[in-house]
Amino acid sequence: MAKILVIDDEKSIRNTLSEILAAEDHEVLSAEDGPSGLELYGENKLDVVLCDIKMQEMDGMEVLEKILEQPQDVPVIMISGHGDIEIAVEAIKKGAFDFLEKPLDLNRLLITIRNALERSDLITETRVLKRKISKTNEMIGESEAIVKIKEMITRVAPTDARVMITGDNGTGKELVARWLHEKSSRAASPFIEVNCAAIPSELIESELFGHEKGAFTSAHKQRKGKFEQASGGTLFLDEIGDMSLSAQSKVLRALQENKITRVGSDKDIEVDVRIITATNKNLKEEIEKNQFREDLYHRLSVIIIHVPTLNERSEDIPLLAEHFNEQICGEHGMAKKIITGDAIKELQKITWTGNIREFRNVIERLIILCDKEITGKDVSAFA
Repeated sequence: MAKILVIDDEKSIRNTLSEILAAEDHEVLSAEDGPSGLELYGENKLDVVLCDIKMQEMDGMEVLEKILEQPQDVPVIMISGHGDIEIAVEAIKKGAFDFLEKPLDLNRLLITIRNALERSDLITETRVLKRKISKTNEMIGESEAIVKIKEMITRVAPTDARVMITGDNGTGKELVARWLHEKSSRAASPFIEVNCAAIPSELIESELFGHEKGAFTSAHKQRKGKFEQASGGTLFLDEIGDMSLSAQSKVLRALQENKITRVGSDKDIEVDVRIITATNKNLKEEIEKNQFREDLYHRLSVIIIHVPTLNERSEDIPLLAEHFNEQICGEHGMAKKIITGDAIKELQKITWTGNIREFRNVIERLIILCDKEITGKDVSAFA
């Protein structure tokens, strides 16, 4: 069911449209002129507006202009007489969704409204997705460590230099990698992520380099690997310290020659990929234990960015708490909670072994379990 506003100075048209749309389970508001229509528009959350072009006090074109000045993106369908077609076309050029010609055709009316509602749904979905993406990839913090990381990203991102991101689990290493990609000249190309720790060692080569049909028992068709998928963009190898030695040697060759070979093939495939890696391990210690190739380490660590733990930047906790408060309440369709000063102090006392990941979970728990206000007692009880 949609809420539809009808603006028309002819009572018979208002009544007819109201009856037709109410029969389709829509909620209908009606106005006899432009000013009262604009007043109803400002007071209600509408899905569609139907507006006549020729009206006495304020014509439809002026109403359309006033509506388009508002932040809400509500589709406006103009209603035109036979002699108003040129004006109706002009209205569409200015931003109207469509126009209906009098006498109104019932089928055309319902189809146009349905199309307008579908367009509104798509715009809303796109807006939500963009908001989620932008917030997900936002780096929050004003601590000295975070400022330095932001400066490093700004300096390094435009280049193709390989970057190794170090830090404990949950500190936001993937976020740094995404920022490096989004601020680079490769931003319009793919960002492909591989969690080396999550893929069995016997499958990592197929995952990275692809395979030919019949290369092994379950290879029922040819498959491109992550290097090929990321060509022109960025390949993010997360938890690189967990990669097998055999896969490491093939990654080294790919970096040296900018070529890969699919499993089960002897044909070289050229790739153009920027490599960003991340690890929570001390790779120099792994090298001493012969668990990581030293030559690969030097290839990957042209630039090293270390992400501090949350405990090392506790001064960022007020900003992070407010950021997650807004984000999580938005996701749950809730009003923002008030996080009191004593709650912030309690949050800053906690040892965050899971870092940002753990912190976000705690904020979500507090938002769900607390009322309008989150206090220090709430943090002590639920954190």
